[in-house]
Amino acid sequence: MEHDLHLRDRVGLQDFVLLEDYNNEDEFIENLRKRFNKDIIYTYIGPVLVSVNPYKELPIYSQEYIETYRGEAFYELPPHIYAVADTAYRSMLSEKRDHCVLISGESGAGKTEASKKILHYLAEASRRTADVDRVKERLLQSNPVLEAFGNAKTNRNDNSSRFGKYMDIQFNFKGVPVGGHILNYLLEKSRVVHQAAGERNFHIFYQLLAGADEKTLQRLHLQADPDVYFYLKQGGSSQVASINDARDFKVAKNGLEVIDFSEKEQSDLFAIVAAVLHLGNMEFDEDANHQTIVIASEHATSIAQLLGCPEDVLKKALTYKSIEARGEKVHSPLNVEQAVYARDALAKAVYERMFTWLVNKINRSLAFEHRGENLSFEQRGQTLMGLLDIYGFEIFQTNSFEQFCINFCNEKLQQLVIELTLKSEQEEYLREGIEWEPVEYFNNKIICDLIEEKHRGIIAILDEECLLPGETTDATFLSKMEDTIGQHPHFRGHKMARKQISRQEFQLRHYAGEVMYNVNGFLDKNNDLLFRGLKEAMIETTNSITSTVFTQAEIESKKRPDTAGTQFKVSLSQLMVILMSKEPSYIRCIKPNDSKRPAIFSEAIVRHQVKYLGLMENLRVRRAGFAYKRNYDFFVHRYKSLCPATWPHYHGDAKDGVRLICEHLHFDASDYKLGKSKIFVRSPKTLFETEDALQARKHELATLLGATYRGYRQRRRYQQMQAAVTNIAKYWRRLAAQRLLARRRHAATVLRRFVKGFMTRHQSLSLDNSEFLQYVRREYLMRLAKQVPRSVLDKSWPRCPSSLRKTDDLLRPLCTRTLVRHYVRSLSPDQKNQLEQKVIAEVIFKGKKQSYQHSIPHYFLDHRLPEGTSAAILAHFEAKVKPGDEKTTYSTVVTKYDRHGYQSRSWILLTTNAALYLLEEKNLKLKHRVPYSSIKGISVSSLADSVFVTHIIPDTKKDKGDIILESAWLIETVTKICIVSKKVDMVHLEESGSICHTMADGKTGIIEFLHGEEPQITKSKNGTLTVVTTANGYSNGY
Repeated sequence: MEHDLHLRDRVGLQDFVLLEDYNNEDEFIENLRKRFNKDIIYTYIGPVLVSVNPYKELPIYSQEYIETYRGEAFYELPPHIYAVADTAYRSMLSEKRDHCVLISGESGAGKTEASKKILHYLAEASRRTADVDRVKERLLQSNPVLEAFGNAKTNRNDNSSRFGKYMDIQFNFKGVPVGGHILNYLLEKSRVVHQAAGERNFHIFYQLLAGADEKTLQRLHLQADPDVYFYLKQGGSSQVASINDARDFKVAKNGLEVIDFSEKEQSDLFAIVAAVLHLGNMEFDEDANHQTIVIASEHATSIAQLLGCPEDVLKKALTYKSIEARGEKVHSPLNVEQAVYARDALAKAVYERMFTWLVNKINRSLAFEHRGENLSFEQRGQTLMGLLDIYGFEIFQTNSFEQFCINFCNEKLQQLVIELTLKSEQEEYLREGIEWEPVEYFNNKIICDLIEEKHRGIIAILDEECLLPGETTDATFLSKMEDTIGQHPHFRGHKMARKQISRQEFQLRHYAGEVMYNVNGFLDKNNDLLFRGLKEAMIETTNSITSTVFTQAEIESKKRPDTAGTQFKVSLSQLMVILMSKEPSYIRCIKPNDSKRPAIFSEAIVRHQVKYLGLMENLRVRRAGFAYKRNYDFFVHRYKSLCPATWPHYHGDAKDGVRLICEHLHFDASDYKLGKSKIFVRSPKTLFETEDALQARKHELATLLGATYRGYRQRRRYQQMQAAVTNIAKYWRRLAAQRLLARRRHAATVLRRFVKGFMTRHQSLSLDNSEFLQYVRREYLMRLAKQVPRSVLDKSWPRCPSSLRKTDDLLRPLCTRTLVRHYVRSLSPDQKNQLEQKVIAEVIFKGKKQSYQHSIPHYFLDHRLPEGTSAAILAHFEAKVKPGDEKTTYSTVVTKYDRHGYQSRSWILLTTNAALYLLEEKNLKLKHRVPYSSIKGISVSSLADSVFVTHIIPDTKKDKGDIILESAWLIETVTKICIVSKKVDMVHLEESGSICHTMADGKTGIIEFLHGEEPQITKSKNGTLTVVTTANGYSNGY
């Protein structure tokens, strides 16, 4: 616990006992909030564990955590439910005394999950054998079975336990679980026939409909839709996102098999569940004689078949009341309202008794059996670990008889907790010789007496009203309470507060606050009567469960059965006796919000639970005298570094060591006491200051220890290095001398052979020159490996010695082929296509056209139209100009010169696989379509201009003549035309300086090509077209 005190401002305190202002509820809740926001859900109040439901899975329950907490002292590790379970388990084994863990809290606070975690820990912490594993498995599997039949969705919790459960786990002398026993309290059987809006009936009804196979549903006469059944649809929430009924049914059914339920017992169990659903759908009406009759007879038939009772007997029992007077039975008819009441009463009774039978069956399965008669008396000795998972204090909008019983139970538990806590504190003070200081706290015995006192308590008044002959009602019960206990300080009725309390309500001031109860239904629920005829009908059933839980002895008994309130009071008294006989541990569960969502901390909701769980009362009792208690050995071991007299080693008496530390730290004499084995510190502030001083001291000690260790380590290292250097130097000098002599001898031999080999290098291979020649060859090959060409274009090659000329003649072409192969394989399809086009351009223009060299670095593109209009031009060409069977291969913008007058026009040149097309750039009107078969040739000058002449066969152009074009990408354009027309040899490079072209009517025109300072194309005075290009190359024509 002390380890994390210096983090208290960020993650809060691990123990509420250390709160400075322990009477301040705001500080209490703020500490809870800090820890909850950091996903720390557990906090101590002394030995009491406070658990806040995180509404999400946290990674703190793995096997690693179980091993971490196993065998550790309670306060040595952060608060955890495993710490509570381990402490109780080890204490039970060492002291041979029964223990119990009391788990309480509001619905949805996580009580059921807490009991599961404790069961899981006990199962994992104990030894494993085949028999032990069987018992563990039954203990663990009893949970899903009881949850299926005893839990339901409420507005506060999707898996709320609607009954109280106390489980005893039996351990043998080795600490191995060998059996168990379960006690159940106050099953909320009214839920069977009625659910509030947003709530559901018990899980098993929905699980059976969702998880049973079709054959089972047919046998039970059920449909899979829960909204078909009246008992299931009242809450309007048959489907819940967080619940998988089909999967849970398989889990529950597997649990029944593990707990040794036979197929027959399972079948009869589900038959009862189905019968309850059919009961809810039974309807009544009056016939012509005003007699009540069953109008949904198919459900009565199903119930009779499922339970094995005569149908007519069942119908009569539901519509007639049987009374035995003076040895004779009298049957009086029931009206419709009474028949509905009888139906609901039967449904509740059947389900409640089935649940009790289920618990008893589980107990028989968990019962411990001695195996082996050779065990000693001590070995047969057993200890018990009890788990109490019971409903927390409940305050609803409308509180009825169930809430009255539940809150009475919590009053008794609060009384028990305070008594046991005070008792344990007093015993510890007595053991240590510390004077006990009286504690002021609210003793809720006055409330318990108000409820359970004989003759004057509320339960006694309720029983009296139930037993009185005549017309007793809930109103007469309330009136009698006001007359009997109206002046009690913790009771208020309508007569005392007419404006605040209605005529059907009364108010009790519980330890957790004021609760308003509505008396409607109190007498009926307390009477819990089932008509005699219905009992007789159930006795006649052949269902193995109903025939067991409804007995003939019950009918024959003349004694009036105890009321529900009296039964609960008696069972609660027995539970208190059980708990008082055991060493208790406490877990208080809190839910942080009503929306069941993670990371939401509602202060109002938490404050309410802190109040009704009595946590502040518990804290005040724990802080009655001293906030901190620790054994002397632990205190000295932890804080000895703060006192020079105890640091670094202290071998004296631990108590004297504690006294020295306290005196050195200037503890006020009134702020601490020294007991026989422990130190008691009154104020948490003193502990915080001590812990803060320790944290500061740790930094000083860490610096000192680090410096001392580093000095020691460096000194030792220096000494080791100094000794090593001396040894190494001695042996190294000897070895170096030996190696030098050997190297010199070997060098002389090698030099001799090398000189002789050099002198005879041109002679035939012999012993004298073989090594030299081999050296020369190796050196050449090594040099060649470094200087070998890395590119096809690299034509360099190292000079080889005369003895390797044949090898060189083989290696050089081999290297060239390898480089070529690597280059070719590295080419992508696009690069290969570019290379093929460049090769054709080289064939046509290399050495013939001045601008060819400038075109080599530029990629040939398929389309060179302007970016903004490219798509539109191509789309128009594809759709309206070229035939559909032709494929467009190339497009570019060209300048066309008329044959007469040489007027320039901007055209678009496109090629397909069949013809060359020329379109006007402005309106995309087709001007020429020239099939490749009609092209006689293409003339290009040898200069750096961008003009080419396409010669057309006269017949095909109707004597219009050749086409004069200028392209900024002349090399590319001409090469593309040659490739697509498959006429690579039709290009003529004119070196004479002029190109002739034909015009209409067979006339001839001339284009002259000249060098000049500025490139230009103009018509000369003599009527020819003059193309001027610069001497160093025209900027276009690439």
